[in-house]
Amino acid sequence: MSQHIQIYDTTLRDGSQGEGVSFTVAAKLRVAEMLDQFGIDYIEGGWPGSNPRDMAFFEEVRKLELKHAKIAAFGSTRRASLAAADDPQIKLLLEADTPVVTIFGKTWLLHVTEILRTTPEENLAMIEDSVRYLVENGREVIYDAEHFFDGYSDNPEYAMQTLDAAHRGGASNLTLCDTNGGKLVSQISEMTAAVRARFPDMPVGVHCHNDSGLGVAVSLAGVESGASLVQGTMNGYGERNGNANLTTIIPNLVLKMDRELNCGDRLEKLRDLSLFVTEMANCTHDTKAPFVGTSAFAHKGGVHADASAKVKHSYEHIEPELVGNRTRVLVSDMSGRSSVMMKAREIGVDLDHRSPELKDFLQQLKDLEFRGYEFEAADASFKLLLARFLQGRQPGFELVGYRVMVSNQAATGRIVSEATVQVRIDGETHHTVAEATGPVDALAHALGKAIAPVFPEVMDLELIDYKVRILESQHGTDAIIRVQIETRDNRSGESWGTVGASDNIIEATWEALVDAVEYRLLQNES
Repeated sequence: MSQHIQIYDTTLRDGSQGEGVSFTVAAKLRVAEMLDQFGIDYIEGGWPGSNPRDMAFFEEVRKLELKHAKIAAFGSTRRASLAAADDPQIKLLLEADTPVVTIFGKTWLLHVTEILRTTPEENLAMIEDSVRYLVENGREVIYDAEHFFDGYSDNPEYAMQTLDAAHRGGASNLTLCDTNGGKLVSQISEMTAAVRARFPDMPVGVHCHNDSGLGVAVSLAGVESGASLVQGTMNGYGERNGNANLTTIIPNLVLKMDRELNCGDRLEKLRDLSLFVTEMANCTHDTKAPFVGTSAFAHKGGVHADASAKVKHSYEHIEPELVGNRTRVLVSDMSGRSSVMMKAREIGVDLDHRSPELKDFLQQLKDLEFRGYEFEAADASFKLLLARFLQGRQPGFELVGYRVMVSNQAATGRIVSEATVQVRIDGETHHTVAEATGPVDALAHALGKAIAPVFPEVMDLELIDYKVRILESQHGTDAIIRVQIETRDNRSGESWGTVGASDNIIEATWEALVDAVEYRLLQNES
């Protein structure tokens, strides 16, 4: 029977300390619900008394009907020379009214004497008294041995004595913390094994940081050495370089190490959970994240794409669907015939691999990439390119000309952009003008107004993202500019990406806008 591992999520406390991470109270509550639905065992909600947001969270989280997870409040041991019952911070931990309290204590003598400025004996008493008092008040107590691995390296016997104190006090779990994130896999393995030997009947956990880029590796090493609880954060959020990343740890435990997890049967929801937490944290999702990133199962090289098409696991270490992800084929100047075939199939284009035009299309694709176009995030532009080159599709409208002007109206303090667009549809010229604050918005509105009399469906389109990339910036103002836009059809909810490239930012924008509209017209045709 495989070992059962409990997952302790500290995204809402430790993760919120990461640079750029920001949770509102409402967001924290929604994340807690999602973590519970996913099957996380413990959810650390914050540090009562440290800020009003955490206090509000603990008041509101009681109203949630969580099905599985236990909410934990986080804090420290009592102060030196102060009874646990009289310590204000201990009182706040109880007032949070959570079933679980996690407290940390000092393991490293450096911190005991130089940071707390107390004696080693008093530190041991602080740990034992605090744990016992919380247990006597009906709380399950998880003890976080802060700086355990540094403390053990400095003085193994004293580090073990701090765990003895927490054990005597009645802690349910002794979690070993690599607080500085500086230990190697072999060190974590050896020290965790030593703790398990000293406490054979006591559950042990690991809490690791990623300062050496090893947060996931050392956490897994701790499990291999006997730890039965892993602490970490979703997407690896946390102070400095972040905490051990649970979106990487969890699938490794289930799929690679055959450990039993309560969330193991919901693994296909992992990517959705990762994206949801990203949104709630007001961050950008890491496209390179293992398992859950957009690029995790993306193939760009022609050889890779061809091999994975024939035997998927030849270039994929797991089935992407196991974690809610999918295989993607990236089309670029590295692509071969197989890549284009797979990409065409992926986006619904029936392409004959024996087509004599395919070779010419590949050359055209490489030429466009050389000129600055990139189709990895612009599926709509790629599909249009296929339709034009291989199927002879003609544009829905012809450009006669456009003009964009930006004026700073000093008298009113306004900046106004005006765009004029002339297009020809079935021999008839349509001439429109639109105003907006920015030139891109003005151009998009003018284009929409120009073709709406014939193609009214374009009025449902909305530009939702706009990215500019300067290529070969050493060329200064002569550099090629790539513009990628994301467009959404507000009627269907579908969105798509398009691309344009030019040494003029407005022209590059125009190309991407036209492709966005043409793609919508292509959908009507099909």
